[in-house]
Amino acid sequence: MALLFTPGNIADISVAPLILTGRQPFARLLADKGYDANSLRDALKARGTEPVIPSTRSRKRAIPYDVIAYRDRNMIERAFCSLKDHRRIATRYDKLLRNFRSTVEIAAIILWWS
Repeated sequence: MALLFTPGNIADISVAPLILTGRQPFARLLADKGYDANSLRDALKARGTEPVIPSTRSRKRAIPYDVIAYRDRNMIERAFCSLKDHRRIATRYDKLLRNFRSTVEIAAIILWWS
C-alpha cells in the first residue's frame, strides 16, 4: 500500500506513474475511469500487470476489461468511505500536510485493527 498526498487540483492520473515506480510488479491494477489513459495502460502491460480499468465514454471503441475482477474495487471505495467517517479527515481541519497525513494513518490503523 502506498499513500501519496497531492493538492486537490491535481488529477490522479498524473501521479500514477510515481506510485508505480519502485514497486514490485503485481498481477492487476483496479482503477476507475479517471485512470483510463493509453500511457498508463502501456506502462502497466510493460510491467506485466493487467489493467482493470473501464473505458471512458469519450473513447470511440471501448477497451475490454475483467468485469468480475472490477467488482472487487468496491473494497477500495468502502475503505475511503470509512476513512471519511472521521470528521477531521473529511473536512481536513489540519493545515499542515504532516498533521493530516498522521491523522489519516492513525485512522487507517484503527480501521484495520477493528
